[in-house]
Amino acid sequence: YAPSPGLADIPELVAKSGPRVQLQVHGQRPEVSQTIGLTAFRVVQEALTNVLKHAGPTAHATVDVDYGPRLITLRVDDDGYGDAVKGDGMGHGLQGMRERVSSMGGVLTVGPREEGGFSVAVSLPVVTDSRLR
Repeated sequence: YAPSPGLADIPELVAKSGPRVQLQVHGQRPEVSQTIGLTAFRVVQEALTNVLKHAGPTAHATVDVDYGPRLITLRVDDDGYGDAVKGDGMGHGLQGMRERVSSMGGVLTVGPREEGGFSVAVSLPVVTDSRLR
């Protein structure tokens, strides 16, 4: 019965993704509600799963986490196949991310990068848990 993963668990998630994935963190991690923390973690998890599954065997990715006073911004960029990959139609990852993020008042932007590869960008409001006060 471990607690749900959250913001503090993102570095370990990235580390477990292998040497082709790098993490950049800016700002100080805020204390947020469990649902916001879980949403952020799951978005990074799904984006990295997509990189490892679809971007190609030599693709590299960067997970950029920016903790601002009002927004948590997450971005996962890769230099892989990008839009050239056609899904198998079995997954619902991007749609699931969109629903999860919007339910928290956030915004998700996904798509191919001009320089190649794919990008997943999320902005989530910093919502603190009233029990933390």
